[in-house]
Amino acid sequence: MQNEKKHSNLFEVIAEANRRHIIEMLRVRPRSVGELVKRSSLSQPGVSKHLRILRDAGLVTTSRESQKHIYHLRAEPLREIDNWLEPYRQYWSDRLDALEQFLDEEE
Repeated sequence: MQNEKKHSNLFEVIAEANRRHIIEMLRVRPRSVGELVKRSSLSQPGVSKHLRILRDAGLVTTSRESQKHIYHLRAEPLREIDNWLEPYRQYWSDRLDALEQFLDEEE
């Protein structure tokens, strides 16, 4: 049950489009809040709110450079989602293989 709740919370966190956009920007490289604000349609308080949620979920960490907080992506929690999705990949792969075979037979 604990693992289910953890997955559920992570799915809820990444379900929000602005947070996925922030994750995508941090995937490229670490960034400051100011950079994230410039590259999004959100205000500074909006970006900070989403970063707090991502940090609480374990998806980002921070470091300090002078006066700036630099945010870094922690992809490890996403591995949990990848592991959860694995059986479904096989399911869809099997379905697509069956569709391909059906279409080949139709020709």
